[in-house]
Amino acid sequence: MATVPLYQVDAFASRPFEGNQACVMPLQGGYPDDATLQAIAAENNVAETAFLVAEGEGTWQLRWFTPATEVPLCGHATLAAAHVLFAHEGFAGDTVRFRTRQSGELRVCREAHGYVMDFPAAQVFETRASDEIAAALGARPVRAWGGPFFAAQFDTPETVGALSPDLAALAGLGVSGQGGSWACGHFGCFALGGDGFDVTSRFFAPGSGIDEDPATGSWHCMLAVIADQLTGHSEHDCFQAFPGRGARIGVRLEGERVKLEGRAVTVIEGRFTF
Repeated sequence: MATVPLYQVDAFASRPFEGNQACVMPLQGGYPDDATLQAIAAENNVAETAFLVAEGEGTWQLRWFTPATEVPLCGHATLAAAHVLFAHEGFAGDTVRFRTRQSGELRVCREAHGYVMDFPAAQVFETRASDEIAAALGARPVRAWGGPFFAAQFDTPETVGALSPDLAALAGLGVSGQGGSWACGHFGCFALGGDGFDVTSRFFAPGSGIDEDPATGSWHCMLAVIADQLTGHSEHDCFQAFPGRGARIGVRLEGERVKLEGRAVTVIEGRFTF
């Protein structure tokens, strides 16, 4: 039997019950087998569980699992992992580095107003929403893009807020040319504007076993590129709408990188035995 620390964090949140939930588990001596990691994530039953293994001074290996699958990139759980290292695991520096299997090196800096993450910008291409996608979303987008996910632009934030998609249908839909493990079942829906925000969005991920995600950093790596194309501005204050929660995510496009700004709050500390 092994016992390891377990932290549950609300990421992209300034207080409990906002943003998105992530569990963070620092591991000693390496990862257990993938089946065990997946079973732990299913037991935790939050959007993502982040598993950390120390690699060197200021550097950790990082992997992310939903209750159903491992994912190649997760923003909110990366933010949660950095918060745990800074706030609970005694890291005294200003920048943590994460080495990941599919997304390269990610960095998170601690600043006076919160945390700033350095992520890769997504490659996007404009496409169209098929009749099947429009029907599954419950409304026809005014424009659409492919990339790591399917991005659908709507006319107003109110339209985005009113979406009630057919999630079973969305799980099998995507766009030709996306490729990779996220080719189907991942839809970011957005509109410019909102109540004091530059962009309002929602994110549906039945392809990863998540009906709707409350705060999605990886989606904002794509949204930052699209918003820059649409507005000519590289910096945006974004709001990801989710019933009862919601999340503010600051984005800034810098060439081939995206800076994501947010805060985090620890809500549970404990230990996990397996």
